Amino acid sequence: MKKAEPSVQVLDSAGDVSALVWDELAGNGRQRAKAKEPPATRPGDERGDARADRQKFMGNPFLCHGFFMALEQSGSATEQTGWQPRHVLLRMDREPVALMPMFLKSHSMGEYVFDHAWADALERAGADYYPKLQSSIPFTPVSAPKLMVINDDEDKAGALLEAARQLAIRYRASSVHATFVTEWEERLALEAGWLTRRDIQFHWENAGYGSFDDFLGTLTARKRKMIKKERKKALAGNIRVHWLEGKEITESHWDSFFEFYQNTGARKWGRPYLTREFFSMLSRTMPQSLLLIMASTKDRFVAGALNFIGQNSLGKKTIFGRYWGCVENIAFLHFELCYYQAMEYAIAHDIRTIEAGAQGGHKLARGYLPRMTRSIHWLQNPYLHEAVKNYLAHEREIVMQNRQILMAGTPFKSSNNDD
Repeated sequence: MKKAEPSVQVLDSAGDVSALVWDELAGNGRQRAKAKEPPATRPGDERGDARADRQKFMGNPFLCHGFFMALEQSGSATEQTGWQPRHVLLRMDREPVALMPMFLKSHSMGEYVFDHAWADALERAGADYYPKLQSSIPFTPVSAPKLMVINDDEDKAGALLEAARQLAIRYRASSVHATFVTEWEERLALEAGWLTRRDIQFHWENAGYGSFDDFLGTLTARKRKMIKKERKKALAGNIRVHWLEGKEITESHWDSFFEFYQNTGARKWGRPYLTREFFSMLSRTMPQSLLLIMASTKDRFVAGALNFIGQNSLGKKTIFGRYWGCVENIAFLHFELCYYQAMEYAIAHDIRTIEAGAQGGHKLARGYLPRMTRSIHWLQNPYLHEAVKNYLAHEREIVMQNRQILMAGTPFKSSNNDD
């Protein structure tokens, strides 16, 4: 008897499927953890309410339906911005069984895995690189499943890869890319003939520290002194730091933070990716996942860092550092809000990991260690496929060598360098 094949449905929006269906597929993958009962809170205790809400959350916050809806409905990730939703949903006997977030793209911005050279090579050869299909969380370099299936079903995950490939052929797209995938997904893609790419991010691990001073005690004397000096300078001049959780974040806070985000984004990228409405929608759809760390002077907020809280692809409770901005250039305030305050919060709330986003070798000196990231690629043009395959083999060797060099230069004490 022939095995039943799943049917493929292409969604023009995350809104074309219910939040219940999306989150069931996204949340029941390899990263799902068992729910915990929220702690008891007193009526009117907003901070306690935020913590209780957070205990209800399971999985990676960037995979949830609310995050994708905020991106699409706010106008941040749409056809007009070069991110046309084309999410792939598989059904068996009409029941949803697998999901792959997907976008038809007309550029390579906002991805953090750079393929501009591949586009240039194909276009110099007289062919079009765009459109391409991109499976990713827009503007978010966080490793998380893209082949969202229940119980590690490899047949259904393979069916998603094949559906994506067939969709590229249908749309006359040059390629399919899935960025910041898991090791499991990388293996399945390699078996299906896709190419794999590696890179490095910097993550901080909470080794059960009781305080920030406990963490400092694991560092060499020179690095301890450096960090103490940076923190003192960052908080000079009556700078106050505020931890705002979930429902504590008001529209006024978002107004200030969006000003920071625009100011910094315009200098870094030329045009900030996210709209003001996006941040308000986060408060409505997923407040339990939000941590906004703000800095103020006597009369106003001057800088802020937005973090998300959930579980990483290994199931560890994690702070994901995402967006930073400021309106005053205060020495070391970026390090204070994005790194040191995140560490303080993680220690206070028994959070195991901080993922601080893409790039940034400067994070190493502050206790963030190099971790491998993965992406997978299918290229329709056989000549480009072969050229990129050879390039990636060489690139992977360089990435591995760089990681070894970085690990040899960590700020932590060792048996040969104990202080």
